[in-house]
Amino acid sequence: MAIHPTAVVDPRARVGEGCEVGPFCVIGPDVVLGTGCRLHSHVVIDGHTTLGRDNHIYPFASIGLRTQDLKWRGGLTRTEIGDGNTIREAVTIHSATGEGEVTRIGSHNHILAYSHIAHNVVLGNHIVVSSAGLAGHVVVEDRAIVGGHSLVHQFCRIGTMAIVGGCAKVVQDVPPYMLADGNPAVTRTVNKVGLERNGVSEDATVALKTAFRFLFRENLSLSNALLRIERELPSLPELCHLVQFIRSSDRGISK
Repeated sequence: MAIHPTAVVDPRARVGEGCEVGPFCVIGPDVVLGTGCRLHSHVVIDGHTTLGRDNHIYPFASIGLRTQDLKWRGGLTRTEIGDGNTIREAVTIHSATGEGEVTRIGSHNHILAYSHIAHNVVLGNHIVVSSAGLAGHVVVEDRAIVGGHSLVHQFCRIGTMAIVGGCAKVVQDVPPYMLADGNPAVTRTVNKVGLERNGVSEDATVALKTAFRFLFRENLSLSNALLRIERELPSLPELCHLVQFIRSSDRGISK
């Protein structure tokens, strides 16, 4: 490993082989860095924080520090980050709020400059968060994109392969495979480009377009729209996930 002489690394921290810790970084005693991580400079990682391998963290990022949530009453909380993530300049990722809880980020995500990942957020894999703010308990599923300077309300979910437009205000769940935009955000159309990029079949894409029409264009109640999807469309994995996601929503769907 290569640790710059100006970095402050607590001797109890566990720094894996091949890590690079740049100038003026600070690493706390309960931090674990997997092999091959690179901290460019002026990075702060503290709290009970674990990173997997090959994560690249850019200047002035702050990871694992105490939540801003006023409900915090002490206790052991964690931040867990997977492999191969890019965490750009001035990103903040906070630890969870309650005893034994976790803020969890998966693998191969791109969290772009000035993004904020609040307490108890759960991010999947292959996600892009572009200078956006995710409030507490937000869930973002695999391969979603959260557009530049958008804000996501507490406890909202962003479904897999969904895209949130820039500067959007998300106050309800964004369904999988859809494009949402606006203030407040509404579901505009199927994320056709995202589906193509992620190799979704043409049959599934056509079926999702029909499902979008049932849900958002035919003035049906959600329950009736979901029944039509189940009765009239093929039982494809994408449609099954869309239906399950909507049925399990607590905050409602961005319509």
